[in-house]
Amino acid sequence: MTPLTRAQVREIDRRAIEEYGVPGVVLMENAGRGAAEVMLALGVSGPVVICCGKGNNGGDGFVIARHLDNRGVGVRVLLFARPEELTGDASVNYHIIARSRLPVVIEPDLATLLAELSAAVWVLDALFGTGLTGAVRPPFNGIIAAINGSGRPVLAVDIPSGLDCDTGLSPGPTVRAAHTVTFVAEKVGFANPAARQWLGQVHVVDIGAPRVLLGAKR
Repeated sequence: MTPLTRAQVREIDRRAIEEYGVPGVVLMENAGRGAAEVMLALGVSGPVVICCGKGNNGGDGFVIARHLDNRGVGVRVLLFARPEELTGDASVNYHIIARSRLPVVIEPDLATLLAELSAAVWVLDALFGTGLTGAVRPPFNGIIAAINGSGRPVLAVDIPSGLDCDTGLSPGPTVRAAHTVTFVAEKVGFANPAARQWLGQVHVVDIGAPRVLLGAKR
């Protein structure tokens, strides 16, 4: 599959939803379930601490949490936002896990984050996706430093938080992943040798976007 730029990722998502009628929540469900299946194939055991931002990357993390929980893997979700800040499909999936009584810690402080990470077997990075440009801002620089310093294996959702999708460069603090589960296709920046130290092993997951879109991307 030809690697995708940030703009191409957005265009495929937009066209899948607007032109082909695939609901965004279905794309998110497919992404999260696919990532959970990769984790299970890797032998991931709990507890898994899932670090979520307020965007769709965090929404993917909520879906992953639900599917891991369904398979008996212990999960704890750390949400670095207020629930009322969530919108669209991310909000939908947050409310599913909240109503399902999965353990969620909202806006944990540094001491709580460190305690959660120390009790984890795996850490899931669902803070920022391919849309991030430039260096992460506080408090996420500290959050990423804590994740990297935890000594736990990290799986990144779509792209390690802090890594630029198009260049493969790290303009600031960046999650160092052992595995990256990316969606639809690899991103163009992954080919940059400088990206390898952050990506770990890359796994590509199909999210159900119509195949015709992959030949018609801009």
